[in-house]
Amino acid sequence: MHSSLWLASLLVVPLVGAIGAALTRKVEGRAYLVAIAASALELVLSLVVACLYNDHVAKAQTFDFATRHVLAAPFGLAYDVAIDGISLLMIVLTALTVLLALLGARDRRQEPAFVAWMLLLTCFTMGSFLSHDLLEFFIFFELTLIPCYFIISQWGGRERSKAALKFFIYTFTGSAFLLIGILYLGFAHQHQIPGSALTFSYSAISSTAMSHGTAVWLFVAFAIAFAVKAPIWPLHTWSPITYAEAPTAGSIEMSALLAKLGTYGLLRFAVGLFPLALATMRPVVLTLAVIGILYGSMLACTTPDLKRFVAYSSLAQMGFITLGVMSGSTIATVGAVLLMFNHGVITIGFFLIIGFIEKRRGSILIKDFKGLQGPAPIMAALFTVVMLASIGLPGLSGFVSEYLILIGTFATHAWWAVVATFGVVAAALYLLWAYQRVFHGRAEGANAEIADATPREQWVLVPVVVLIVVLGVFPKPVLDRITPSVQQLIHHVAPAGVNK
Repeated sequence: MHSSLWLASLLVVPLVGAIGAALTRKVEGRAYLVAIAASALELVLSLVVACLYNDHVAKAQTFDFATRHVLAAPFGLAYDVAIDGISLLMIVLTALTVLLALLGARDRRQEPAFVAWMLLLTCFTMGSFLSHDLLEFFIFFELTLIPCYFIISQWGGRERSKAALKFFIYTFTGSAFLLIGILYLGFAHQHQIPGSALTFSYSAISSTAMSHGTAVWLFVAFAIAFAVKAPIWPLHTWSPITYAEAPTAGSIEMSALLAKLGTYGLLRFAVGLFPLALATMRPVVLTLAVIGILYGSMLACTTPDLKRFVAYSSLAQMGFITLGVMSGSTIATVGAVLLMFNHGVITIGFFLIIGFIEKRRGSILIKDFKGLQGPAPIMAALFTVVMLASIGLPGLSGFVSEYLILIGTFATHAWWAVVATFGVVAAALYLLWAYQRVFHGRAEGANAEIADATPREQWVLVPVVVLIVVLGVFPKPVLDRITPSVQQLIHHVAPAGVNK
């Protein structure tokens, strides 16, 4: 078992960075440099943790770096952190996302406040993935709303106030169901062990006995909160306007990270804690996932602007992830976790390139663009790589994860997998059509004069392209990290008789 101080540092660095950015606000550009330094250090620390992680710690169920300190026993409040192969991938994604967002989508308007909110969001997101206690997870999960609200409402587009309010109301309301479920579990566990202290520890709560009916309504309560966050159809209606109106860095954070908090929570808590509910709820959630895949694909074909285009494309991808999470298959669940990471990287690429285009043309409307590959061939090439990864072209990262999801789900729930396969075809149609409308043809007017990607912009996208290619060609090291933890979770769920 490695020292938990490594995980503590992942929480402290962005928090200290946010404070440092605020304190250096009077010197122009200093806050940005502080934020970049903190983000770079966060990425280095996350990679060190990834290298040190050991999934064979005795009696730890693939968890490492674990520690627990009770802070307020009467309230069941504790500092309880640990990671396994599933959360490990998410903390690396969190650190990578904030660094690339700050490097590639710098916003100079009230910059110290902006970077401080970005670093606070990183701290709270990291805390959510590190939490090994349900109440602690809920606190971090809710705290992510505050930076997001201010990032959208202060640095967003013309309808930023509406988008921020809609985002906050939807996600806050969904979280109310989660809080009710968590409190019920904590008190139920205490009641089953007379004389025990109130606890929300994941390890303790996972052993709580419950009836089938109780498991079902608790699963529904948890699933609603996570379905809103992801988002999963039909609780997705906040996401198109929010992604469109948020500043580019905010769109990156919400699509690459906050969406993954939803699917991560669905896997870790809804599936992991309520196996008795899966026999009843699995067909329902699988059906919603497939509908989301097809519905998101259809709307991506008709949406008028590029950010909403990515939002609907992400809705379809969240459908694939949900399909894998709920499949009951180890292979598909591993694919779902890998797709959480891969989709995060892909959406970073999409939003960065869209941000570059918006900065040059002042628009994200698809009808305003034509023939950009002529004056901006490098930008077109970068968009092509990201687009092909999202389609699932063999040799790129999207293919590996979607392939694992589909073959794993086909073995356990064949008809849902068959219908979901049409989503792969649909993705090729809407992505290629969008590419043709924006980059093909003859550029005229302002489009003919658009500048190509600068060296700085190209370097920011290098990690995205490298990850897309490397994880498409050689995903084994990452899969080796994920698989033992997924197997442990599936093994815990299987005794309920719901897995094939």
